[in-house]
Order: sequence, then structure tokens, then C-alpha cells
Amino acid sequence: MTEQKTVQVKKQNPMRKIKLEKVVLSCGATGPNLEKSQTLLEMLSGKKAQIIKAGPKRRIPNFGVKPNLPLGTAVTLRGKEAFEILKKLLGAIDNELNEKQIAENGFSFGIKEYIEIPGAEYKREIGIRGLNVTACFTRAGIRVKRKKIKKGKVPERQYPQSEEIIEYMEENFDTEIE
Repeated sequence: MTEQKTVQVKKQNPMRKIKLEKVVLSCGATGPNLEKSQTLLEMLSGKKAQIIKAGPKRRIPNFGVKPNLPLGTAVTLRGKEAFEILKKLLGAIDNELNEKQIAENGFSFGIKEYIEIPGAEYKREIGIRGLNVTACFTRAGIRVKRKKIKKGKVPERQYPQSEEIIEYMEENFDTEIE
């Protein structure tokens, strides 16, 4: 009699998989530069950019910050759009991230000039300006903490760690981590 070995493949728990929750594009500017930054973000994302204002009680005289002063613009992308724009924007930094840029729930990087982005052309009305890109990751079950009714607590292990984010970026975006 021949014995058949049953090989059990241990599957990874689907609740432990991390996914890209959102990508936030932002530019800091005031006055006429604010409109240029807003145009840039709308051109890159295809969505309407929101204006970010200082808080109603926020006042920093040394920097000229007054209450409700517009300080910048931002666009948030989710789902398939977020995945596509992140892939495009990583091309501007040659698909390389520094390990210091990766935090517990995501990572951030800056692009000094938007013309470095593959496929982006120079627009005279915008000029030369840069932007910040922030990618946030999440895991299934985090909604328990965010919902309004019957809100629950989520353990620390439920948040994506930097090692998992590095692994995700290497698999899905072929990103090199220095």
C-alpha cells in the first residue's frame, strides 16, 4: 500500500490582508498661488480640489497665519483611482522610497516639480510647483472603530505595520525601499 501524504497549505487569513485605503494629494499655498495649486491638483486627479483653511482660533503671527486663512488645497482619491494615481506618481520619484518615509499606517513623499510626473506637461498658467503625496493603508475590520453607533475598540495589531507596507509596495508597485 502506498501512503498518500495530505499536504495542508496554510492559507493567509483574509482579514490580515492590507489594502490601499486612500491617496491624498496636497499643496500648500496662499493668495494667487492657491488657485494655481488648486488647478494643478484638479489637472492631475480629475477631481475637485478642496481648500484647506486654518482653524477658527488658529493664530501664528510670525508666519502670518490668521483664523480661517486659506493655507492650501487637497484632493483625496479612493479605490481604483487611488491605485492608478499612486502608480503614476511613484514614477516621478523612480519608484524608490526611503524607509524613513514609511510610517505605521502609510507613507508620504514629495514631488518637487509636477513636470517630473510621467505624462504631465508644463502648463504656463500653473508654473513650476510641487505637491505632497500621502498613501494610507487599512485592514478589514477597522470600521468598528470609525462607526458612530456601537463603536468598538481595535487592538494595535489591527493596524498595518511598516514591514507589511514595504512588502505590499514591493509586490504591487515594484517599489525599491532604501
